Amino acid sequence: LRCSCSVWGGLVQPGGSLRLSCAASEFTLDEYAIGWFRQAPGKEREGISCIGSKDGRTYYAESVKGRFTISRDKAKNTVYLQMNNLKPEDTGVYYCATDGGPLCTEKGGVLNDMDFWGKGTQVTVSS
Repeated sequence: LRCSCSVWGGLVQPGGSLRLSCAASEFTLDEYAIGWFRQAPGKEREGISCIGSKDGRTYYAESVKGRFTISRDKAKNTVYLQMNNLKPEDTGVYYCATDGGPLCTEKGGVLNDMDFWGKGTQVTVSS
């Protein structure tokens, strides 16, 4: 797998925080962009964030802008998604992914789908 995702504290109360980690395999963060996606029950998969490999330029979906922060640690070859002020609608299965290119691409403000996926992990925001 190109991405391996892990979560500490999968169950969080509204307003809480959670940090997701994606360790890249078989490539470095200097080569490929990494994106974060999620899928809630009964809804389509949503691209929520991405970071490019060349200049570290970031993308955020409107639904998470101002609350989530994507970052990278090249020494650990890992991308993080810091999620703050979590809401019940943030509940879903989260994935990291890459499309094998250096840039995050979007159309109409929506992050394009990617080809190589890590294992999904459940995030639940509930009181």
